[in-house]
Amino acid sequence: MPIQRGCIIALIVFLVCSLHPALLLESFAQSAAPAAEAETFWLWKFLGRLHPLAVHFPVSLLLFAAVLELFTIRQYQSKLRPGINLLVYIGAVSALIAAGLGLLLFSQEEYGGDVLAVHQWTGIATAFLSIITLSFLLMIERQHQVSFVKAYRGILFFTAFGVSVAGHYGASLTHGSDYLTSVLPFSKDYEGAPASTGNFNFTSLKSDTTRLSEQQEMDLNGQVRAIFAHNCYSCHSAEKIKGELRLDKKRMALKGGKSGAVIIPGDPYKSELVRRISLPHNHKEVMPGKGKKLSEHEIELISFWIEKGAPWPDNADQKSVFRVAKLEPRMPALPAASNALQNPIDLWVNKYFEAKKAAWPEVVDDRTYLRRIYLDIIGLVPAPEELQAFAQDTRPDKRAQWVRTLLNRNDDYAMHWLTFWNDALRNDYTGTGYITNGRYNITDWLYTSLKTNKNYNQFVKELISPTKESKGFIAGIKWRGTINASQRTEMQAAQNVAQVFLGLNLKCASCHDSFISDWKLKDAYAFANIFADTTLEINRCDKPTGKFASTKILWQELGSIDSTAPTAKKLQQLAENLTQPKNGRLYRTIVNRVWAQMLGRGIVEPVDAMDNEPWSQDLLDWMASDFVSKNYDLKELIYQIATSKTYQLPSVGIKDANKIIAQDFEFKGMLRRRMAAEQFADAVSNVIEPVFPDSAVVYNPFKNANAEEGEQPEFIFARASLVKNNSFLTALGRPNRETVSTGRESRANLLQALELTNGDRLNEVLKKGAENWKNKYTNSEDLINELYKRALNRGPEPKELKAAKEVLGSSPSTEGIQDLFWAVVLLPEFQLIY
Repeated sequence: MPIQRGCIIALIVFLVCSLHPALLLESFAQSAAPAAEAETFWLWKFLGRLHPLAVHFPVSLLLFAAVLELFTIRQYQSKLRPGINLLVYIGAVSALIAAGLGLLLFSQEEYGGDVLAVHQWTGIATAFLSIITLSFLLMIERQHQVSFVKAYRGILFFTAFGVSVAGHYGASLTHGSDYLTSVLPFSKDYEGAPASTGNFNFTSLKSDTTRLSEQQEMDLNGQVRAIFAHNCYSCHSAEKIKGELRLDKKRMALKGGKSGAVIIPGDPYKSELVRRISLPHNHKEVMPGKGKKLSEHEIELISFWIEKGAPWPDNADQKSVFRVAKLEPRMPALPAASNALQNPIDLWVNKYFEAKKAAWPEVVDDRTYLRRIYLDIIGLVPAPEELQAFAQDTRPDKRAQWVRTLLNRNDDYAMHWLTFWNDALRNDYTGTGYITNGRYNITDWLYTSLKTNKNYNQFVKELISPTKESKGFIAGIKWRGTINASQRTEMQAAQNVAQVFLGLNLKCASCHDSFISDWKLKDAYAFANIFADTTLEINRCDKPTGKFASTKILWQELGSIDSTAPTAKKLQQLAENLTQPKNGRLYRTIVNRVWAQMLGRGIVEPVDAMDNEPWSQDLLDWMASDFVSKNYDLKELIYQIATSKTYQLPSVGIKDANKIIAQDFEFKGMLRRRMAAEQFADAVSNVIEPVFPDSAVVYNPFKNANAEEGEQPEFIFARASLVKNNSFLTALGRPNRETVSTGRESRANLLQALELTNGDRLNEVLKKGAENWKNKYTNSEDLINELYKRALNRGPEPKELKAAKEVLGSSPSTEGIQDLFWAVVLLPEFQLIY
């Protein structure tokens, strides 16, 4: 198959691959620095916003045409033909218009994400296919090419399918991904499905007339209040009191609202609250009025609570309905060591496995382990010579020795982990803000910090209380400006520090009291005041309140902040207070992030929600305390993880991404994951052809005056972590870094299919590599063996060798070599970290 594919084939491949996203992979970047943002002409925005209106027209017309076409299968020239033709004519033209308006909307508004990518490209493909459908129809009708009837019908039905897919994902953007599935009884999103009720089981107590114990009352009240918090507080709490009813405090909840009491203790049938939550979903009086209707199980739980007298212990209001992780560090005593297990991580995992009655699998082989540590520690695929040396190493601790060797490759280590920190710290080499000098690059500081393995506590201090070189994380936030009162630059800085270093989401609490945690609006403003030159007025949902918060850290036990001090002094105090050893949350957060980076899933997940339940609290606590005791050394943390038997277990594939963040997640080993875009780019460059983008494309950290004179990089090609951001990289999964990004989606998306099957960048690299390999290898078998050793760290299997020879022939051509390269780099064995 020639490497230069036609547009039609590419679009069909991309649609087929939409059914198998796991086959795709992030590729690498081409340079195309985005232009500075300009003021948008109002007409373009107006036209773009006509897309949701216009898009429904071709959907209905093309679907109706396809349905009617089914009735003409036996006789093409039926009485329905004029109507079908008209539907196809108008549908094809309107599909093009809708696609154009959609692209205009995308270019003028701030949309993004995988769902958008699927919607966008299926929409474009459908518009393209509708024109092909129309072309065949015109040839049949005007040129009487009857032989095209089957092709016309096939493409029409395929177009109808495509427009349905595009429409579904468009609805997902506006109504949520579970919009359709939530009404299906067999769906996990079913609106009537029982909700989780924690540890309290009231089913067995329904017919029991005895009084609940004090602990049962506390547990029952906690679960009812959790339902209130997630479903009712948006209208009935201190932030918003609709109908004069509040459900967040005992006295106010039992008092009721404007129409009187809504809870009659002991009588759920007379309680207005039960009546309201039991009404049909579309009833005008149903509660909650916004969002999903309560499940039957939740309604039963509230009814049972009222039947039991609506118990609300006096001290219950002081008890959080949300899980709150402890702040202080904890060093649990290690389980006893055994001959087979010495690494402390393994001792804790062994205890976890015993509790789950799970057995230890056998560790992976040398080849798998070597590729794993190379990609995780320095981001590169090992060379054939390195694999051979590893195989011949007879030292009993050779795996630990090789991990140490990789960690000592300082340049490669820094280049690889630069990507991780660039995402988290919003550091990029170009983009909005650099032209206006409102954004600051911290690459020199970051690269040097990683290369010298700066202690993490000092690393954090220099970002929060910055030097001139590291101010981009705090001061660089100002390039975004004041979006609204709740998103002013000081608040954005507070949100970013909380998210990156403390695993805490303050975004809800920046506008109103949070409905997903105990953090209040005044807490967020008090923290934001540390980053402000003056005390900020509290704005609730962008409305001034006339109130002002004090200046303090989120956890007052970490210390105080002098509100009268200059901003630089306040930031210094914050940096010192946050990095104290007693701030267990700071060190649990970084341990969890590194664990997630190397094993595919955090001990706590999501990694930005550190109040969630870890699958092993003891393991997390011990690792965080050990990290502090070892002088905050990130390389030592990586070494301990990489040398554990736990890390060496076979990888685990999970088809349903929702199970990864599920509360009942069970750890069985490293999650199988794809290479990141930068890793894939470096692997292809290293194996096929070294890439040397020009100096305008690549950021050069070696120009820094702090670098030693004459110092040169240890790598022979430009690492992808240095490539400036562009539309190609963004499409393949690299975030735009205008906001904090602490994790990348490991599943492929449809846009990547186009890049891997017909992308210019990949094709050019493979073509150039093929030309060079053709000059070097005249024997097909030698070329095939070398490619497999470099790319997959093994020789080809007999059937692979036979198939490859058939592609190359006796005298390899550039096109044949290029096709073989393409086939190998798209193999899951090459793409995935097993």
